[in-house]
Amino acid sequence: MTPRSIKLRLVGWYAGLLACVFLLLCTLLYLDLRNFLENRLRQTQTRRAHQLATAILAHAKQTGEPAVINEIKEWYAPESNGRFIRVTRADGTLLYRSDPPMDSSFDPAQVPPFQLPPRADFLRKETLPGGHTLLIACLDFKPAGAAEYWVEFGALVDPVEDMLKHLFLQLALGLPVAMGIITLGGYWLVYRALRPVEQITGAAEKITQLNLSDRLPVSHSDDELERLSLALNRMIARLDDAFQNSRRFAADASHDLRTPLTILRGELENMVEDSKLDRELRARLGSLLEEAIHLSKIVEQLFTLTQLDSGNSCTERKRFDLSELARTTAEQMSLLAEDKRIALTCEAPQPVWVEGDRSRIKQVIVNLLDNAVKYTLPEGRVLLRVEIINGQARLEVEDNGIGIPADALTHVFERFFRVDKTRSAGAESAGLGLSIVKSICTAHGAEVKVASTPKVGSRFSITLPTAGN
Repeated sequence: MTPRSIKLRLVGWYAGLLACVFLLLCTLLYLDLRNFLENRLRQTQTRRAHQLATAILAHAKQTGEPAVINEIKEWYAPESNGRFIRVTRADGTLLYRSDPPMDSSFDPAQVPPFQLPPRADFLRKETLPGGHTLLIACLDFKPAGAAEYWVEFGALVDPVEDMLKHLFLQLALGLPVAMGIITLGGYWLVYRALRPVEQITGAAEKITQLNLSDRLPVSHSDDELERLSLALNRMIARLDDAFQNSRRFAADASHDLRTPLTILRGELENMVEDSKLDRELRARLGSLLEEAIHLSKIVEQLFTLTQLDSGNSCTERKRFDLSELARTTAEQMSLLAEDKRIALTCEAPQPVWVEGDRSRIKQVIVNLLDNAVKYTLPEGRVLLRVEIINGQARLEVEDNGIGIPADALTHVFERFFRVDKTRSAGAESAGLGLSIVKSICTAHGAEVKVASTPKVGSRFSITLPTAGN
C-alpha cells in the first residue's frame, strides 16, 4: 500500500479525527473530574469547619474548653481519619491541635499558623515536608457572649491527586490501545468498502486490445461503484467496436492491396527487363519498381500486424532450438551484412529450447538483424547472441551503429514511428518492423527491451520462457 493510496489516506483521516476527538474528550474528562474532586474537597472541609464551630465551639462558654477538646476528639477522631484540626483563640494561643494521623503521613505541628485574613473564612493549601499537601478551611467564629476562635479544618489532597494520576495513567495507556483497535477496525472497513475497486482495477489491468470482449465485474449494490463499473464497461464496449472496425479495415485494405501490387510488380519487372525500351525509361521504371516493392513490404507488414492483433498468428506452437534458429537465420542474413561490409557474428554455443511459432520467432530475428545492419555504418559489427540466464532464454542483437536518442527509446516499438530523417537516410522504412517484433513477443509471453547510446550502438534483448524436456 503506497503512502498516497486512497485506502491509507482514508484510514489516516479516520484515525486522526477519532484521535483528536478522543483526546479532547479525555482532556475534558480529566479536567472536569479534577475540578469536581477539588471543589468537593473544599466544600467538605468548609462544611466541617462550620459544623465544628456551630456544634461545639458555640457552647464553649457553657461546657468549658476541656469539654470542647473532648467533643472534637470524640466526634471527628482526626488521628484515625487522617484529618487536621486546629482551634486557636483570638489572642493566638492554641486551644486544640490534632495529633499526627495513624499513617504518619504528616505532622500537624509542622503546619504553619495562618495570617489573619481580611475576611471571615477562606481556604489555603500548605505543602508539608515529604511532599504532602493539606487543603485547609479557615473560619473566624465568634459565638454570642463568648470569646472569638479561629477554626482550621483540613485534609490531605494526596488521595485526589492519586486518583487523578491513576486516571491519567489509564487514559494514557488506554488511548493508544483504543486507537490501535480503531485503526485496525477502520482499515478493515475501508478494505471492505474499497475491495470492489481492487477487483475492478485487477480486471482492468488484464484487459488489452486482444481481449476487449472481457468486462469488468459489477457489484449489484446500487451505489457509485456499480454505476462506475457499468460506465467503464460501456466505454470498453465502444473501444472494442472501434478496434474491431480498425482491424477489419486494415485487414481488408492490406488483403485487397496485395493482389494489385503483385500484378504491378510483375508488370514493372517485365518492363524493366525489356531491352527494347529506352534506357532512361527503363531507369524510371526501375525506380517505380523499387517503390512498388517498398509498398508491397508495407502492405505485408500491415497484414502481419493485423493477424497479430487478432491473435491468430501464432497457432503453430512447437518446441524448437532457438540457438539453431539463430545460427541459420544469421547465415541467411550474412549476405546483406557483407554488402555493407559489416561483420555479422552469432554466439549460440549450446541448445536453448523454447516453445512457440518458429516462423514468427524467425521473423523477430530477421527484423532485429535487418535494423541492426541498416543502421550500422560500414566496417561496423553486429552480434547475435543466444543464452540461458536465470532459467530463461535470452536473445540479444547488439550493434555499434548510430544508436537511438534517449527521448525516442520509449517510442521505438510504436507503429509508423521513425526517429528522424537522418537515422532513416538511405533506408526505406515505414516504422513497422519493431512493432511486429513487439507484437510477436507479446503473443509468446516474451519481454523485449532496448538499450542504446547515440553514436555508440544499440542492444535489443528478448527474454522468453524455456521449454521443458
